[in-house]
Amino acid sequence: MTGGVESSAFKDWQNRSIFVVGDADQSIYSFRMADFTILMDFQGDFGDGLPDDDTRTMVKLEENYRSRENILQAANHLIEKNTERIDKILKPTRDPGSPIYYYQADDEQDEAEFVVQQIRQLQRNTEAENWGDFAILYRTNAQSRPLEEILVRSNIPYHVVGGLKFYDRKEVKDAIAYLRSLVNPADTVSLLRTINTPRRGIGKATIDNLVNAASELGVPLWEMLADETSVQTLAGRSAKAVLKFTQLMSKFKDHWRDRKASEIAQAIMEESGYIQDLKSQGTDEAENRLQNVFELFNAILQFEEENLDSTLEDFLASASLSSDLDNLQEGQESVSLMTLHSAKGLEFPVVFLVGLEQGLFPNFRSIDDPASLEEERRLCYVGITRAQEQLFLTHARSRRLWATREPAVSSQFLAELPTDLLSNSVPSKRFTTVPSAETAKAPGAKTRKRPSANTPQNWQVGDRVLHTTFGVGNVTHIFSSGTKMSIAVEFSGGGRKILDPAIAPLQRLT
Repeated sequence: MTGGVESSAFKDWQNRSIFVVGDADQSIYSFRMADFTILMDFQGDFGDGLPDDDTRTMVKLEENYRSRENILQAANHLIEKNTERIDKILKPTRDPGSPIYYYQADDEQDEAEFVVQQIRQLQRNTEAENWGDFAILYRTNAQSRPLEEILVRSNIPYHVVGGLKFYDRKEVKDAIAYLRSLVNPADTVSLLRTINTPRRGIGKATIDNLVNAASELGVPLWEMLADETSVQTLAGRSAKAVLKFTQLMSKFKDHWRDRKASEIAQAIMEESGYIQDLKSQGTDEAENRLQNVFELFNAILQFEEENLDSTLEDFLASASLSSDLDNLQEGQESVSLMTLHSAKGLEFPVVFLVGLEQGLFPNFRSIDDPASLEEERRLCYVGITRAQEQLFLTHARSRRLWATREPAVSSQFLAELPTDLLSNSVPSKRFTTVPSAETAKAPGAKTRKRPSANTPQNWQVGDRVLHTTFGVGNVTHIFSSGTKMSIAVEFSGGGRKILDPAIAPLQRLT
């Protein structure tokens, strides 16, 4: 409303003015109903209507005092691929600085170890004065877990910006409580957390009756729950739900020593209804929680690989240690971990942008939607421009997602960056950087010979393929840049996967 008149009908703009500040290239909150086209249309709605180069009612703030020239050039090259934007170029006021370092890791553990190694090296060389000069950015919250674990093992202080540390997240605590209840029947705290999670229709009054009776008798709560007669007497109409929960827990209590911890964890979270409850909610928050549950499964699988003959009890002890060692003293400098959405508006001398893989960043849901893909690119632009002095970009050749390890291919956003701005010559005693296509002819460089059948010109949308794990599928998209390529395949039983046909176990079907 303007003076009692609907804004759409208001015409008396004489001697009035309106002034706004915004950057359409940093609009990354469409899931919160943010609409960047309001800013795109502002010049036409309220300005002089002239082209951008001629207008006198739009001022472009293009000089950038934050980042080195190399970082700004990379950001400019990336964002110009978007069609829905106001033409704007970040102009540096500082010298080029260090190259942007690119690293291809074997997997998420290798990636995390590389990041921590570089942080330690920079910190020792006093190029960064304290831990607070470093930030690690990722697309989804679940990616923080391997990074957090190696930071803890390396005694490097860290904090998660805009969220909780991995083992402090509700869904992770819920899953851990289920597992602790199996290992220790006397763990009443864990039982109370799980008995009505997800909701089973067991009310507070029923739980109080059971807890009070157990307390008066001087026995653990589990002993009371395991006695059907007592439950029938104390739980009333909730007795059936309580006994169903007891049967579920009893089933796993009897066998947790005989099965792998990873099998127990996945089975009990499925059969308890916890995973289905998250899936049925259909919200972004529930999706993030589900990713964290599966990342816990990944953590257990990794623990089993690193500790042969380990038990569920061993993993729980390790998880407890990981969550207890990372308490910061107030005011202590620490490495910042955060999602790219949380990073907007912040800046750091050294930034690590990790997980640059097709299907992860950009995410699967954006690949078929041009508008969503442009928002993912804006998100990458935001991440790049958080760096003041140095920027590291990493991706993995394989990543464990949803408790299964899958091959991964580099993000198309990496292919959209100028190769002359990237360097993969980061010094390292332990890590061997895989050369990019542009540096494959360097002396001593080893390259993977691609099968001739897997060249871009030999793959077509609609090709039928057989994957040793996912079965039969159809090629729906082909992504290529120079000699690099990847394909999107829709599998009848496994959904869509982004694969590198040079390394994936694929067979083309006639």
